[in-house]
Amino acid sequence: MKCPFCSFNDTKVIDSRPDRDGSVIRRRRECESCSRRFTTHERVEEVLPLIQKKDGRREAYDRGKVISGMKKACEKRPVSIDLIEDMAARLEGRLLESGEKEVSSTVIGEWIMNELHGVDEVAYVRFASVYRSFRDINEFMSELQDLLKNGDKSTAKSRKKGSDA
Repeated sequence: MKCPFCSFNDTKVIDSRPDRDGSVIRRRRECESCSRRFTTHERVEEVLPLIQKKDGRREAYDRGKVISGMKKACEKRPVSIDLIEDMAARLEGRLLESGEKEVSSTVIGEWIMNELHGVDEVAYVRFASVYRSFRDINEFMSELQDLLKNGDKSTAKSRKKGSDA
């Protein structure tokens, strides 16, 4: 493994351990030249479907793009990078389980919005505003009103459960 600091080609593994679900191996490494340490994550390379973009182009699935989009939506929100990576892993699992050779970017966008909706409503609205390209404030307000209505229903349900106890 090449050192990210000095580009020396030899590093040694100091520690290895699996992540929570065992799908990724986390390795602590040390450069044999500059002695700096860094972490790598090793995962099985799975064949994910191609992504069909709105303009008809097809491109390979890019985990980095998904995580980047979610990070932007969650900026300055109480959402950890671990949670963002867990959401991305669930998305990849869904892609693999679908068995499809191609998946529309629209489907992926909806999946991401569903994940964000359950984690942080502000992040959800941020992502939706970019993803859905609202044409005007009325479309944006309509989305917010739907979110508030659904939020009121879940709050009412939780109040009812609390009173049943």
